[in-house]
Amino acid sequence: MKIRDGIIGLTVGDALGVPVEFKSREYLIENPVTGMMGHGTYDQPKGTWSDDTSLTLATMQSIAEKNAIDLEDIMNEFVAYARQSKYCQYDVFDYGNTTIEAINRFERGYSVDECGGREEYDNGNGSLMRILPLAFIPGITYDEIESVSGLTHAHPKSKISCVLYVEIAKSMLEKDLEIKDHIRMSCEKIRKHYEGAEDLREFQDIFEMDFHVATGRSYVIKTLEAVLYCLLETENYRDAVLKAVNLGRDTDTVAAITGGLAGIYYGYDDIPEEWIGDIPQMDYVLNLCDEYEKCCMEKYE
Repeated sequence: MKIRDGIIGLTVGDALGVPVEFKSREYLIENPVTGMMGHGTYDQPKGTWSDDTSLTLATMQSIAEKNAIDLEDIMNEFVAYARQSKYCQYDVFDYGNTTIEAINRFERGYSVDECGGREEYDNGNGSLMRILPLAFIPGITYDEIESVSGLTHAHPKSKISCVLYVEIAKSMLEKDLEIKDHIRMSCEKIRKHYEGAEDLREFQDIFEMDFHVATGRSYVIKTLEAVLYCLLETENYRDAVLKAVNLGRDTDTVAAITGGLAGIYYGYDDIPEEWIGDIPQMDYVLNLCDEYEKCCMEKYE
């Protein structure tokens, strides 16, 4: 399995983007990110990851400990992240509105299937950024992916985006194809599965790989579009994540999601060693990857 490839790819992409989150594409054209930096937007030390990695790790830890997808336990780990800075290197400094609102509902006693936002404005990329661990579970179903997305982001557009992303990751894990072919085959599966769904129309540009990427937007479908654009326009991990960061705006999340797929596709050895070394507590992430892989192999195979 290539859990380490994908999760380290995600973590590195996230940390590259943190210092310049919210910077415009125009600013980054003049001042491009070329490597790991510190401080910037949140004044965090070099190599600091954000909520993208933290919530991904929380998801992995829950599944590894429970040997199952236990939605209530995953939400408990999300609460520990938000309230106790668990899965953070330092203190919590960033989380999305839709995610924290879902956590607030859970703390007030809402059931797990009632916590996630269902309105159009709840379609940020907060579930897409943490969904990658599900791609490594043999036999994962679309219903399971949707349920994990729905903990915080329960609108159909967010759920379909997560399913498509996981499907592309699974294709990369299982087949030796060009990136465009992984995307094309995955899109066909999604189009067939959700045939007739009204929200599917917004994915048409992705299905046709006709991208119009101006910047790194947080709207979930535009995030996914930017991620796939960065993968198609580059030929290695380094260039893919730097392209994602330098789109501007939601730099950490677009780069994290790009990095997850680029890590799987190009492999761990293609991730710059110096970037991995720049991230404090990377040993913890690597150990959790090993624990999660053992869980997936023993429980699900």
